[in-house]
Amino acid sequence: MTTMAAPPRRPINVPFQKNYVPTWASDHLKYNGGNEIQLYLDKYTGTGFQSKGSYLFGHFSMQIKMVPGDSAGTVTAFYLSSQNSEHDEIDFEFLGNRTGQPYILQTNVFTGGKGDREQRIYLWFDPTKDHHSYSVLWNLYQIVVFKNSKDLGVRYPFSQPMKIYSSLWNADDWATRGGLEKTDWSKAPFVAAYRGFHIDGCEASAEAKFCATQGRRWWDQKEFQDLDGYQYRRLRWVRQKYTIYNYCTDRSRYPTMPPECRRDKDV
Repeated sequence: MTTMAAPPRRPINVPFQKNYVPTWASDHLKYNGGNEIQLYLDKYTGTGFQSKGSYLFGHFSMQIKMVPGDSAGTVTAFYLSSQNSEHDEIDFEFLGNRTGQPYILQTNVFTGGKGDREQRIYLWFDPTKDHHSYSVLWNLYQIVVFKNSKDLGVRYPFSQPMKIYSSLWNADDWATRGGLEKTDWSKAPFVAAYRGFHIDGCEASAEAKFCATQGRRWWDQKEFQDLDGYQYRRLRWVRQKYTIYNYCTDRSRYPTMPPECRRDKDV
């Protein structure tokens, strides 16, 4: 079996308009040449964009420089989502904070319309000083780091193509300290900068149930079907030092540990 293409070894700076189009409030999206854009949020509106195509599995990355300074109440989102009521979704949500407080990354995975799998970590670096790469690797075996647990009765995204989305918006009713910290509009406009609009996925129509090249792309191969030892150690380090919420350990919400968490409990 031959594999198609190869995993990226460094960030790939792809022009925005090759893979993406604005979705709303396009006047709040500013172009800085072809390879970088800025999203603006003010008291009137935020903005967002989406991929032109839909994908079943692949590797998707974005280089983002988050809103600097007092960003409390703002959310910068990067996520994949299918297009129906029982939708699948893979979320990165970057929650702003008061000046000097760390950004929080919230992740979630929806399968068959069910989410409630939030995890929150403090970022251990300043995401506002430079562009950092944020990536989703999604194949039949795992969404790093959500394993396929269909054998445990947990639905897994494998038959609904997803588009990639990103947006900057106001969520001061919940985003910062549960809504206690409100957006300071005197600091507006809030700006997030993007580049490196890389997509390496199996493009599919909305009706597709499988990828035509299934098993032949680099992300299907054995080395990407699970984390290796070093990656597991890094994940354990993040969970021990920087994780502030994990649905797997929330016994008030889940008196019985969710099945997929039992598989991952030693990490």
